[in-house]
Amino acid sequence: MENNDKNKNQNNISQTILGILIALSFTFFIWSMLFQGGVSQASDTSEISYDEFLQKVDDGSIYKVEIGEEIKAFEKIDTKSEIQPNDITSILLNHDKVYIVVKVPDPELIKRLVDKGGITIIGRRASIMKEIVLGFILPFGIIFLLMSFLARRVSSMGGGIMGVGRSNAKRYMQKETGVTFDDVAGEDEAKESLVEIVDFLHNPSKYTVVGAKLPKGALLVGPPGTGKTLLAKAVAGEAKVPFFSMSGSDFVEMFVGVGASRVRDLFKQAKASAPCIVFIDEIDALGKARDSRGGADSEREQTLNQLLSEMDGFEINQGIMVMAATNRPEILDQALLRPGRFDRRIIVEKPDLKGRINILKVHAKDVKIGNDVDFEEIALLTSGAVGADLANMINEAAITAAKEKRDNVTQNDLKEAVELVFVGKEKKDRVLSKEERKIVSYHEVGHALASALQKHTEPVQKITIVPRTSGALGYVLQSPEEEKFLNTKKELEEQLVISLAGRAAEEIVFDTITTGAANDIEQATKLARSMVTQYGMSKKFGLMGLATRESLYLNNGLSMECGDDTATAVDEEVKLMLDNAYKTSIHLLKKHRRALDQIAAYLIEKETITGKEFMEIFTKITGIKEVKNNRISEKKERK
Repeated sequence: MENNDKNKNQNNISQTILGILIALSFTFFIWSMLFQGGVSQASDTSEISYDEFLQKVDDGSIYKVEIGEEIKAFEKIDTKSEIQPNDITSILLNHDKVYIVVKVPDPELIKRLVDKGGITIIGRRASIMKEIVLGFILPFGIIFLLMSFLARRVSSMGGGIMGVGRSNAKRYMQKETGVTFDDVAGEDEAKESLVEIVDFLHNPSKYTVVGAKLPKGALLVGPPGTGKTLLAKAVAGEAKVPFFSMSGSDFVEMFVGVGASRVRDLFKQAKASAPCIVFIDEIDALGKARDSRGGADSEREQTLNQLLSEMDGFEINQGIMVMAATNRPEILDQALLRPGRFDRRIIVEKPDLKGRINILKVHAKDVKIGNDVDFEEIALLTSGAVGADLANMINEAAITAAKEKRDNVTQNDLKEAVELVFVGKEKKDRVLSKEERKIVSYHEVGHALASALQKHTEPVQKITIVPRTSGALGYVLQSPEEEKFLNTKKELEEQLVISLAGRAAEEIVFDTITTGAANDIEQATKLARSMVTQYGMSKKFGLMGLATRESLYLNNGLSMECGDDTATAVDEEVKLMLDNAYKTSIHLLKKHRRALDQIAAYLIEKETITGKEFMEIFTKITGIKEVKNNRISEKKERK
């Protein structure tokens, strides 16, 4: 919505230019008709030789001659002999017949025409077309180019032409956004900080009486989808003061100086409306750290400099609060982040278990929910999900209920929505061969058995070999028993075993390996590398940090901070950890080969089985009775 005014201005300019071009084309057409004899040329026209033209002059049939770049000779048509009864064209064209004659050097022509008598002689300029081009179109083009050049120069000085330097900020008033703090859940700390700012704007005397000052800026930082923009909209709904909203990309244009002009205009409007709030979304498009390079970045840097100047130039308690949001704080300019500009950094992290439960409830308030729905179970299944993911899950569950013609959403609808968001929709048109179904079945049961045979793993909730649109041919769904924020070395090592157990099952049963373990190997390698370079869980390197995170909230990639020899040693250590995990998975599955075969056969028949069914088959085969949370105990099997 913020770009509507900008697009409207651009459309108006384009329409104006198009209208001018159409008007010029129409004018040129009229002029050519008037000055090139357009009406006369529409008569009965033919081309004759110069000798024939002189003969007609001598015969007395020519009554008018136009002399220009070529000669036009006009002859009256004998209406009795040449006009047919239905020849309306000849009547409308004044019964003239026009002869076009190629002009040749003949100094005696004028004298001959005058001597003949009765002939009207008309002289035409050499080229009206050339005069139009040189006298009108070319100067207009030059003026247009000059105006474009002046537009750049004036814009660079902050003026702008046709509103190019004006701010496109969308202004909201009380509750116009339709979002309040009641619509935001799962980010209690961030909401508390913003509530204080809104309260400061409403009751400044409450804070100024003890000497407190309104923070000049608040920077919302966090991963995509956590609700940064939603929080800003909630502030707009609660503030009861003018709220100006723009995106960082709205300031940056091709012409140098336009962005700076828009910043000045934005803060001019804000000062006139104080107390107010200015919100800049995706500020990293504008506030990227400056460097020694110029050229293409000069427009962005001028815009950033202007923003820094405006934020630093506020008078005390002027009543203007600047808010911004980004998921790339590491690339922002340090001058923008210093106290006195963005005084508060509000972290909007991924929600915890309680936060996810509250978010689900907020998004489900307008949805008819069945009595069997347990939001806590869904929240446990969605560890790592952000608010946008959870909102999407509620909506997908509602769509599923509507498709099945039910009037409320059930727990199964929500579970299916979780799978839909995380692994994609079931791809029912993909039919696997009998051999492929068998390989996929053993692969997935291998993962599930490795999880059940270890102590520090999450219980299995579901095993399926139905392909998904994400590309997965099958998967194992696990659910944590509780929210965890730390992982032990033993837990990570067991996770490596689970990841490689699918490949191990393939090798044990089929004495070969397939491409199906590609994602498992990728995830296991990333985890093992993090254990070595970040977590200090390698005996060889100990507590030495060998990598840093490149982006805190986006791809979470690693940048190695070591020499080439050390990097090679890291690769060797990672390989050793993976080899040990693979050997462990081979040992576990060989020890329980009978269970592996029978559960895989059952899965091939059913395609999808629950964690409860999985453990019932396992305990029946092994005779192990002590089962807790879908995992077998360490108690040895009794004979």
